[in-house]
Amino acid sequence: MASFKKLNSEIYKKKNAILTQDDLYWKKFGAPVLVKEYGPIDYIDFSPVEPYYFAVTCSVRVQVYNPITKLVVKNLSRFRENAYGATFRYDGKLLCAGGEEANVKLFDVSSKGLLRLFKGHTAPVHRTFFLHDKPQIVSLSDDKTVKLWDIPTEKEISSYSEHNDYIRAGAICSSIPDIVLSGGYDSMIKMYDTRSNKLVLSVNHGSPVESLLYLPSGGIFLSAGGTDIKIWDSIAGGKLLGCISQHHKTVTCLRLASDNRRLLSGSLDRHVKVYDINTFQVVYTIDYPNAILSLGVSKGDDSVVAGLVDGLVCVSRKKEQQVTKREEKLASYKYLAHSYTNAVDVVVPENVKQEQSKIDTCFRKFCYSKALDKALLPYVAKKYPQKTVAVMQELIRRRALERTLKGRDTKFILQILRFIRTNITNYRFTVVLIDVFNAFLDVYEDSVQLLPSEVKTALQSVNLVLHKEAELGNQLTALQGSISMLLAGATMSSKPTNVSPHNLTPSTDAQKSFIVNLT
Repeated sequence: MASFKKLNSEIYKKKNAILTQDDLYWKKFGAPVLVKEYGPIDYIDFSPVEPYYFAVTCSVRVQVYNPITKLVVKNLSRFRENAYGATFRYDGKLLCAGGEEANVKLFDVSSKGLLRLFKGHTAPVHRTFFLHDKPQIVSLSDDKTVKLWDIPTEKEISSYSEHNDYIRAGAICSSIPDIVLSGGYDSMIKMYDTRSNKLVLSVNHGSPVESLLYLPSGGIFLSAGGTDIKIWDSIAGGKLLGCISQHHKTVTCLRLASDNRRLLSGSLDRHVKVYDINTFQVVYTIDYPNAILSLGVSKGDDSVVAGLVDGLVCVSRKKEQQVTKREEKLASYKYLAHSYTNAVDVVVPENVKQEQSKIDTCFRKFCYSKALDKALLPYVAKKYPQKTVAVMQELIRRRALERTLKGRDTKFILQILRFIRTNITNYRFTVVLIDVFNAFLDVYEDSVQLLPSEVKTALQSVNLVLHKEAELGNQLTALQGSISMLLAGATMSSKPTNVSPHNLTPSTDAQKSFIVNLT
């Protein structure tokens, strides 16, 4: 006698996503610790030297945190109005910040003392940076100017007035410390050479620029504004290499991580996207409870800190798996035992008897109505809907569904209609549930008028769900037609004037090693 074939509900299970190395790496970061500040977090910067403290610029102060204890170790409060853009020097000993007072302030981190006060701007200063290996500070202000300051003399060295709107973004590169980038709300990105005090490059991002970032080679820089991140080649005269559009709201900050092999972008859409710097493909996404204004990553990726618009500082620390000596001994013993067993003994596998489920028992006894009743129990239908759908499919296969639906009470009819309404839009169950609903209508079409009012209401709700699904299908069909027309037009057009991300070819120059095919 042939063995009874169990009900197959595995085909309706959700497929697990394939885990990549990036998934495993970024999942090592535990749930973030939330620290509440008094206003939106304007800027976050990590000290480049151990113990890798990070400075949080918020409201009328700059607070230096210990990433391990999440406690404030220094509080720089020499501001009467809001402070902006506090950054560490390359040795971690000094810190500079701008503010609403239109001044640039220089602090000694260890003593919290105010060392220098640079006056000359006429509007708030939102970003300040130290030039690498030089006693100079660059400041970017809402007065549409970029100024270079000499730290020892506290005097202005040079000033650039090339923008037509607020300047809220800037960048410098340690490999080329004489070059300064500025990005403004006029959508323009300007590059200055501090040796000749001249503007050497100007490109248009297309949206107000929120953040700028140099790649380590110094030849390529990134700009963030609107929902786009654009890649520029400064050596080729500001050539646009590609555009990344993975956010659906304004991108506010850019950071490098993983030894400059990963790019992180924060946005007002509450997501931080992690990109592979070689392909600029998204490899991981981190979600936060509110819009992100600033982002910081420590050296070695030990800590990732995000500043939110509601004043929350989210500190995530990487969890390292520490193996104790006892665990190492146990692992070695297990390995030796396994090797010895395989070499000498013959292991007889244990025959584990599988218990038959109640639904399979009903099918084996041809009690189809009981099987469907058990499958529609609230616990099964809500937690394991794939089992309920598998039962319905088995009844269709055995040509027993219609007679199972006949002569049922109001409670059963409401159960099956609610299940259909809840799950018919799930792509895993749609085909089977359409057949089930058709069978239900065939059984009860002559007695619809005799059904209770609550059953009619349930039928109307199913009809509404199906109507919305049909409208969505029509909209998607129209959208598909529009995309097809655009693609056909692009194929028939003449040669492109700009380099697109899809036909990007790697360059042989060492400075262009990061350029790859973008999708």
